[in-house]
Amino acid sequence: MKLGANSVLFGSFDMETAFKYLAMAGYDGIELSAIDGMSEHMVLDRWQELAPQIKQLSKTYGLALLAMEQPSQDPARMETAFQAAVEIGIPVINCGPGGKAGDEALFQQTADSLGKLSLMAEKYGVTLCVKAHVGASIWNTPTTLRMMEAIQSPAFGIDMDPSHIHRSGENPVEAIAAVISRVKHVHIRDCKGRQHGPGVPADQANGRGDVDLVGYIRTLHQHGYTGPVDLEIIGTKGQGYTLEQCITIAAEARGHMQACLQACGAR
Repeated sequence: MKLGANSVLFGSFDMETAFKYLAMAGYDGIELSAIDGMSEHMVLDRWQELAPQIKQLSKTYGLALLAMEQPSQDPARMETAFQAAVEIGIPVINCGPGGKAGDEALFQQTADSLGKLSLMAEKYGVTLCVKAHVGASIWNTPTTLRMMEAIQSPAFGIDMDPSHIHRSGENPVEAIAAVISRVKHVHIRDCKGRQHGPGVPADQANGRGDVDLVGYIRTLHQHGYTGPVDLEIIGTKGQGYTLEQCITIAAEARGHMQACLQACGAR
């Protein structure tokens, strides 16, 4: 497994700051945030201008470009993301599921949308991933399995986030085992309780919450998963976290992930 972090953790700071401190914390790679309002990192409207800088930052800091998070399913927006990914060398694009839990019509719309985007991803030679998200059309294991059945494209994969599965009322360790055949990316973080949101950024750091992340990573290893495991901490920009606070979260979470890998014999 390749340990990375989404640059959105450093959403209040420039892209090089994210590269610099994630490298210092010992990560293997980085997931670039293209999340409008949460960062000014992978700005898709300026991707051609940013591409050389991103490639150089990857080389300078020794961080692999593991993924990009671009939440919108808008076809034009997603095609821009795919074009940027091909040029820069990013293999996985993560998007949000959209829709609304329990609404069958919206579930079908989501399946149709993701199916078309997966065919586009095939054309570009990249992988499109989507994760279960509290309140969305895909929100738990049964809805994830239904989407896996609906979309057979080899360019479509599941992005698993244990915090969302935990907050949906399920056991993330059991959930990951059920969908592992199509898991191509992992967003990882902790959370306290089963409320709608993930909590304040500090409580999302691995080891600070209630999720069995040791068992989660052990299950990934037992099933032969070798893809990206990217820390995704949201909310630091909106809550005015200092650079020191962001660095602390990055380092603490990376240490916890490394210990999990060592505990299950993956490193």
